[in-house]
Amino acid sequence: MAYVSVPKDLNAVKTKVMFNLTKRQLVCFSLAGVVGLPIFFILKGSVGSSIAVLAMMTVMLPFFFLAMYEKHGQTPEVILRQMYMVKKGRPKERPYKTQNAYEYLEKQYNLNKEVTQIVKRHTQAGSKAHKSRKS
Repeated sequence: MAYVSVPKDLNAVKTKVMFNLTKRQLVCFSLAGVVGLPIFFILKGSVGSSIAVLAMMTVMLPFFFLAMYEKHGQTPEVILRQMYMVKKGRPKERPYKTQNAYEYLEKQYNLNKEVTQIVKRHTQAGSKAHKSRKS
């Protein structure tokens, strides 16, 4: 009887598009071919085929790396962005700051107190003015 292993975590399964490759792999391999093959044909006549092949492989390797490398579900550009943010993008010292909810409540209490004092002054001044009008 045939035995087929089924992964337990189906989130890690990538959708294959063509030739059992993902879209990312197809795009990267196509770019590698578009960039690498002209370099081979241009250099083949002047420096020889072995050096032209080495130059083509050197130019194509980064594309293969981008297509195939993945660590903990993260692609190389995600890893590079995270490394940049750690080194340059964020400040070195990040002090721990908390927001004190009681401070906001105290500010609100003081504002309410000030408003009630203003209202009391206006009502007292208004009642005096009304009394003077009546007489």
